[in-house]
Amino acid sequence: MRTSTFGSTGRSVSIIGQGTWYIDEGHRARAVDALRRGLDLGMNHIDTAEMYGDGAAERVVGEAVRGRRDEVFLVSKVLPQHASRKGTLNACERSLKALGTDRLDCYLLHWRGSHPLEETFAAFDALQRDGKILSYGASNFDVADLEEALAVAGPGRLACNQVLYHLQERAIEHAVIPWCERHEVAVVAYSPFGHNDFPEPDSVGGRLLAEIAEARGATPRQVALAFLTRKPGLYAIPKASTAAHAQDNAGAGGLVLSDTELARIDSAFPRGPEPNYLPMI
Repeated sequence: MRTSTFGSTGRSVSIIGQGTWYIDEGHRARAVDALRRGLDLGMNHIDTAEMYGDGAAERVVGEAVRGRRDEVFLVSKVLPQHASRKGTLNACERSLKALGTDRLDCYLLHWRGSHPLEETFAAFDALQRDGKILSYGASNFDVADLEEALAVAGPGRLACNQVLYHLQERAIEHAVIPWCERHEVAVVAYSPFGHNDFPEPDSVGGRLLAEIAEARGATPRQVALAFLTRKPGLYAIPKASTAAHAQDNAGAGGLVLSDTELARIDSAFPRGPEPNYLPMI
């Protein structure tokens, strides 16, 4: 599993991590097994949020990392409606309790809301001073949001920006990724297979992924993940519902595509014009 220094944190984090949105608490043992198998395979970046299942995902993650906490780069998020200074402090305490840990490696504002960033980041700073979070960042921030965050937090304080990014949604390549590269902010791709939007096998793009996968002894999804994490500072957090699925995701961590393969995928999945808004789900 390849790793890369995560933004300004100095931490070595797997380029392929583990997402938990829509994790199936109805099959808790299976979900825990999948997360633990991912850790066994080097996927040390586990992402969750208070929103996911109203805390259920955090409880599943807490069970999965029990006894292995020091192996994990653990990330959670505060909902924007909770992101006042006091609300953020309280939300973090709830997340820590659900996760069964005394700290988060990174804490994110899930998306922009009505509370000023000054309040949210003041809470983040307080949590960091107390050792309850080790770094902080954002999710679903466009360039204007990132500029405001930089002005409020100061240089080198924003660890990452977690955004929608998959082969058929490449809008962040226009401005968000270049901004993050300039400011040493990690870019984390959520829903990297799309939300029920992975290329169909009989589509032009699907056939290309299958061709490259066959030549490389890989799977089409591994090829997709390798493309999304092709540059330093890019990470992806696919969800796995089973241990076998986690193993397939982890297989992308050692796959480095050639320039020719990257160009062919780029052509098959054009990024399109820059939109007027940042896509998110």
